[in-house]
Amino acid sequence: MEIRFIEAPTPEPDALEKGRLLFAGETDFLKGVVAMDGLPDADRVEICFAGRSNVGKSTLINALTGRKGLARASNTPGRTQEINFFTAGDIYVVDLPGYGFANAPVAVVEKWQRLLKNYLSGRQTLRRVFVLIDARHGAKAVDEEIMTLLDRSAVTFQVVMTKVDKLRGDALDESLAKTRAALAKHPAAYPELILSSSEKGDGIETLRAIIAGIA
Repeated sequence: MEIRFIEAPTPEPDALEKGRLLFAGETDFLKGVVAMDGLPDADRVEICFAGRSNVGKSTLINALTGRKGLARASNTPGRTQEINFFTAGDIYVVDLPGYGFANAPVAVVEKWQRLLKNYLSGRQTLRRVFVLIDARHGAKAVDEEIMTLLDRSAVTFQVVMTKVDKLRGDALDESLAKTRAALAKHPAAYPELILSSSEKGDGIETLRAIIAGIA
């Protein structure tokens, strides 16, 4: 049966409230990890954010938690070179290093790309990966590489379209169609897309509710 990838519906009021409460409490930076042996104990549910360099992961985490300086955002692709762990209630929120183009030496890029892949394929408490796709570009080949890794690792992923406020009408529809076509090839893909804008706040409450539901 063909899977249709639709926009995530607005959650019910009780789900929205659970999401609000989850991120209304303390959300703190725990540690940055540069090797698998530095990961914190796998003692709670984890969700993580993955995406191309400069897709807006750190900015989205800041919007999600309501703390502008929690995750370090940068206009320089490849700035995040660690797996950064944050605590929110009784879950870990994880910011992964960006994949794809990065403004760093090749050896450094290879090291953190290897760390990213090892984490995605080997973390037992990881419940969902949110793969961020820039709405202005849609899914690219490098995104599909990560999606394929998640398929092989049997880790469910859900796409968050970022910067949707930068597109209108047919341009957004075209980007969504391109992304849906890419997702149709990946069995680990969750069938609901989240359309977001960290700048405008679009999709943030929905994302909070979804994460609270996973937790």
